[in-house]
Amino acid sequence: MNRSLTAAASLAVLAVASAGHAQASRPWMNAKLSPDERAALLEKEMTLDERIGLLHGPMSMPIFGIKKPEGAIGSAGYIPGIPRLGVPAVNESDASLGVTNPLGVRQGDGATALPSGLSLASTFNTKLAYDGGAVVGREARAKGFNVQLAGGVNLARDPRNGRNFEYLGEDPWLAGSLAGAAIKGVQDQGIVSTVKHFSLNGQETKRHFANSVIDEAAHRESDLLAFQIAIEKGRPGSVMCAYNLVNGDYSCGNNHLLNDVLKRDWGYKGWVMSDWGAVHATDYILKGLDQQSGEQLDAKVWFGAPLKAAVEKGEVPAARLSDASRRILRSMFAAGLFDKPVEPGGAVDYEAGAAVAQAAAAEGIVLLKNRDGLLPLAKTAKTIAVIGGHADAGVLSGGGSSQVVPPGGAKRVVPLGGEGMMGPFRSQYFNGSSPLAALRKALPEAKVTFDDGRYVASAVAAAKAADVVMVFGNQWMGEGEDAPDLSLPDGQDALIAAVTAANPNAIVVLQTGGPVSMPWLDQAGAVVEAWYSGAKGGEAITDLLLGTVNPSGRLPMTFPASIDQYPRAQLPGLTVPDKTRFDVVYSEGADVGYRRFATTGHKPLFPFGHGLSYTKFAYSNLKVTGGDTLTVSFDVANVGQRAGKDAPQVYLTGVSGKTLQRLIGFDKITLAPGETRRVTLTADPRVLASFDAKANRWSLTGGDYQVAVGASSADLALRGAAKVKARTLKP
Repeated sequence: MNRSLTAAASLAVLAVASAGHAQASRPWMNAKLSPDERAALLEKEMTLDERIGLLHGPMSMPIFGIKKPEGAIGSAGYIPGIPRLGVPAVNESDASLGVTNPLGVRQGDGATALPSGLSLASTFNTKLAYDGGAVVGREARAKGFNVQLAGGVNLARDPRNGRNFEYLGEDPWLAGSLAGAAIKGVQDQGIVSTVKHFSLNGQETKRHFANSVIDEAAHRESDLLAFQIAIEKGRPGSVMCAYNLVNGDYSCGNNHLLNDVLKRDWGYKGWVMSDWGAVHATDYILKGLDQQSGEQLDAKVWFGAPLKAAVEKGEVPAARLSDASRRILRSMFAAGLFDKPVEPGGAVDYEAGAAVAQAAAAEGIVLLKNRDGLLPLAKTAKTIAVIGGHADAGVLSGGGSSQVVPPGGAKRVVPLGGEGMMGPFRSQYFNGSSPLAALRKALPEAKVTFDDGRYVASAVAAAKAADVVMVFGNQWMGEGEDAPDLSLPDGQDALIAAVTAANPNAIVVLQTGGPVSMPWLDQAGAVVEAWYSGAKGGEAITDLLLGTVNPSGRLPMTFPASIDQYPRAQLPGLTVPDKTRFDVVYSEGADVGYRRFATTGHKPLFPFGHGLSYTKFAYSNLKVTGGDTLTVSFDVANVGQRAGKDAPQVYLTGVSGKTLQRLIGFDKITLAPGETRRVTLTADPRVLASFDAKANRWSLTGGDYQVAVGASSADLALRGAAKVKARTLKP
């Protein structure tokens, strides 16, 4: 044997011996053991101070005099590691729509901006949700982050909510399914994801003092069901509790929510982290909270010295501290943070990320109206006027902690000013994917003009001089504030009304964080809801307008004709003195959005599930099978002239004579012209059931269950029924 082979063999023996020694001294590093076993072994070796150290951590961005902690990368939060035991430090960033870089704390560090949550929800496509989550996870790993504050799943109970754009609409099955897929996408990259904000964080107005009041059964059938589905499908390492109170107790100190529902009924094994500035007492540890986050924003570091003192006095059992520590370690082991630790400085394929963002945006854009086939635009159009919306710079994004800055920085930033904690975040960002530039590139022979829309007279003149006009309407929404009404701000409704009156071939492109009122709707030739469309939004919008992409987006929340169609026409808390608790009474219970419209009979501006296509789909051959649940099969045919994607929806419409409406299944399929495909969907029994709060069980009433299949909650083409057995299910 030559010397080089001998040396190599010796090194191999040393490596094996070293690994064996490490495993013997640190048995929790044995990857063959379960995450629970590994966490238990490690936690036993920790001192009281080491356990306490895991249970609280600072915010790590320079704001309000806060300094970035030593060792932190710089972002939302940081938990120091325990080198003695090989526990890695935790670096957390917000990540609902991409890896954030708040206030540019990491100079020059951008990330892929995914389309907004409402845009993703409009795709009705769980694969796109997974792909987007995977982009977040890969980029987080390359940047050195191992926990992503992703997975927003709060239901849209009020169309004015400033954070609706981060979330996934008004239906628990749709929101939970998509959130679960996105969370799994993150965690499959070896990164911990949260699900948030648990629960009923339904408005931003005075969110620290809003008490969400709801019946237990209604809560279980709506917002809690969305969280439960997301947790089961995505298995997030952590649940983030919310700022608001729920039925009189703060979410992060809510024994019923955290201990009874999450940990007991659902058997959740991960850890509960607080939202930043949401902890008000040390005894939250007894009420189910495991970790205090962003501790500088609270009155005290409650889970630091006060918690240690409470343990030493016997006020907090040592076993509870061990439980909280094990939960954190278990999720770290399960995600691979020990076995494949993250290291900053990895390569990021931003082109691949942008391609995922564009695919999601293309399916998320919703064609709301298309008079006389105005869209897709004929490429023979000679003059096109583009008006307003900063369409020359890029596409709009929502503000707050989810704000993603693209690589190289935003093309345009428009400061809005403001005070308070969220004041520094109140700027409109346009990411550089310009609809104007994309349109000019796609139509090199056409004359494409731009008017900024500041003056109505100038915009009208541009509209009259063009064959076709595209007018953009922007509604910037952000964390920490709600919209006062459903109008477009800055007089844009008047601008759009004038432009649509001046040119019948007027296409309105909306970039909004939720529904808007559209007083000019009858005059518009076409209306496109583009939401906040992300890294390649300009290209996605252009592809849809020109027919390169056939629109397939469907509304994930109802667009009301008026805010008076909602149970709270005035936002709760507006007239309440500062720092005063007030009730937000969810009198609609589980009938959120389209479910309530079904009970009131009100006609919305556009219904849940609505979205037009450049082709036509037909449904036939319905078969409904009962038993323990419902299985629904039907044919979907493309009876038009173009290939396209459809999002067929299945609704429960009645149980033993009682009329109701619930989405119980959906799919996303691609069909060529003339192609027919059989779709089969089996309902989760919980979307058929009611929750019995006294028995703490789901209850299925035996009898006839009526279902309908259609293109929206108001466009139901097929109806059928089958018998379901009476039974109960665990909570």
